Amino acid sequence: MLGTVYKSTGSWYTVKSNEGDFYKCRIKGKFRLKGIKSTNPIAVGDIVKFEKENLGDETIGVIYAIQDRKNYIVRKSVNLSKQTHIIAANLDQVFLMVTLNNPKTYTIFIDRFLATAEAYDVTAILLFNKIDTYNKEELAEVTYLAELYKRIGYTCILISAHTGENVDLVKKLMLDKTSMFSGNSGVGKSTLVNILEPALNIKTSEISEQHLHGQHTTTFAEMFDLGFGAKIIDTPGIKGFGVVDMEKEEIGDYFRDIFRLKADCKFNNCLHLDEPKCAVKEALENDELAWSRYESYVQMVTGDEDTYRIDNYSKN
Repeated sequence: MLGTVYKSTGSWYTVKSNEGDFYKCRIKGKFRLKGIKSTNPIAVGDIVKFEKENLGDETIGVIYAIQDRKNYIVRKSVNLSKQTHIIAANLDQVFLMVTLNNPKTYTIFIDRFLATAEAYDVTAILLFNKIDTYNKEELAEVTYLAELYKRIGYTCILISAHTGENVDLVKKLMLDKTSMFSGNSGVGKSTLVNILEPALNIKTSEISEQHLHGQHTTTFAEMFDLGFGAKIIDTPGIKGFGVVDMEKEEIGDYFRDIFRLKADCKFNNCLHLDEPKCAVKEALENDELAWSRYESYVQMVTGDEDTYRIDNYSKN
């Protein structure tokens, strides 16, 4: 039988068959021994082959094969830095939710996520949430940030999952597609999913007053069929986003704005750090490239998130 993985809890999977029935499934023993480096050999969104098996009074499924993925989103595991964690597979698009504060989404997080989406061929859309909570200055800052990413070529929408503002624009983008929602804990993913499909009633949680970041309300990634003709994958909140399997020479290719400039560098293997006649550094000096983007790039290339800060690259 063929089916799609709708939920993964580590050892058990919920699979929807092509006939529309849901099965509780486990992995066939030998399947685990294929040298898969990720902590989860099967992810939500995977297309799998499984066979039914009677377990007492219950019929379960046994997954024995996985079909090739068209794409996936992956990051380093939290506690096992040498292993990876596949967040979801076979996506049409991913919505990254961003908040200016409560909690603050840092540009390095946004840029790492976007670079990963580029590397694994997933369309990324930025949703700037909680615009109903911002004062005039904060709203101007969010608008500036959205314009920055629009100029690079990303679709950006300012929304309020709480009031529903511009959620209809998100719905239109989701029609007939499988979309993943991601972001830091507390950015409002579950609130948005609930306003898109109130019947789901996904658990939400208040922001921690003490630490100003969200409680983890989604424990496992899970796919849902929505009544207006879309599928979504809701994911656990992410604190950090470690990139995987990127050589430093290729990282610039996953920054659209940097990639467009590289052909004008003197050296075709330019890393845009200390090389002479670097088009990227020239664009930076001429305010044609955002300093926040360059900082994110340098942090990813060097692997040093403390040494390389914006103030280390004085324009003077």
